[in-house]
Amino acid sequence: MTAELSPIDKAKYAAARKSVDFVENGMKLGLGTGSTAAWMVRCLAERIRNEGLKVTGVATSSRTADLARELGVPIVGMDDVKWLDLTIDGADEFDPNLNLIKGGGAALLQEKIVATASDRMIVIADAAKEVAQLGAFPLPVEVVPFGWRTTMALIEETLYSLDVLNREVALRMDESRPLKTDEGNFILDLNLRRIGNPRQLALVLNQIPGVVENGLFIDICDIVVIGNGDGRVTVRDINSGRVEDGSVDLAQSANIFADLGE
Repeated sequence: MTAELSPIDKAKYAAARKSVDFVENGMKLGLGTGSTAAWMVRCLAERIRNEGLKVTGVATSSRTADLARELGVPIVGMDDVKWLDLTIDGADEFDPNLNLIKGGGAALLQEKIVATASDRMIVIADAAKEVAQLGAFPLPVEVVPFGWRTTMALIEETLYSLDVLNREVALRMDESRPLKTDEGNFILDLNLRRIGNPRQLALVLNQIPGVVENGLFIDICDIVVIGNGDGRVTVRDINSGRVEDGSVDLAQSANIFADLGE
């Protein structure tokens, strides 16, 4: 299996594999959305199967919930648990302060609700997601469908007063129609190239009528696990300042799908 994985998939697997080491018996977990998070769900399912690990999961999207149930990871609703011990999720970008851009998978609203209702958030990512300054990845903003063109115009006008390099805003499409989130909302992608003040931008965007939530995660992430294609992993804890280097056995990924009946 590892021979069939691209270097980027090996890096995602390495980060995901390391992240589930933080999971302890009896935890209530937030399970993220996206390709890296999908690896994490598979690694978590393997621990449940092989070690008898007991956890309760809250999924951040219907896609993650479907995958988790398929693999035997128990899933409940957010209101059933109210608070979580740990959330593990991916990111589209992260900066040195572990501020994030998320929402490439159109699940940013549920992801932010789950992450902020957790004692800790761990982000898993390949090394390419690390940036000196946020903004190269388009910033997703979830908006209600009613009056979305007006909301987009208000966002475009607001951007002129903010420290960004570019101000292009586009409606995210699903083939020939607007993409809809699990909540039935639309996504506007802001191609800003550089975000000078992420905290200010996040606050201002959420004041615009029609905006439900934005993809800037500020002061939410506690730990980032960075994976590399050769199996090396780096764990950074923003609270303690610790940086730990290690590695995972990439050969284990050869058995993940077979062991889980995939």
